[in-house]
Amino acid sequence: MDMQALLQQAQQMQQQLMEAQQQLDEAQVEGTSGGGLVKVTVSGRGSVEDISIDAGAVDAEDPAETAQTIADLVLAAIRDAEAAVERLQQEKMGPLNDALGGMPGAGGGMPGLPGM
Repeated sequence: MDMQALLQQAQQMQQQLMEAQQQLDEAQVEGTSGGGLVKVTVSGRGSVEDISIDAGAVDAEDPAETAQTIADLVLAAIRDAEAAVERLQQEKMGPLNDALGGMPGAGGGMPGLPGM
């Protein structure tokens, strides 16, 4: 095995990993629920950035029920956004994980990294 070629491949993989991580840092995805009544914006790393609730979700005549409904809608929108983040992370990091799985000593991936 040519160590120089292996080192060069590792450096290229590191550069690709850094680029993928930067793309995730800059990305934002949206999750929705209730036909768009609740929207959640999440970063590519999974941090909730914004939540918006349409006024149509509020029933002034039944505040207790409205509160529970909104809580359920927010939770559903967050879960929708989390699923979108997972897809994005797999899109960005999955090919790197596949490549690392083929490298000797890589152990089939990089534990602790999102989507790995």
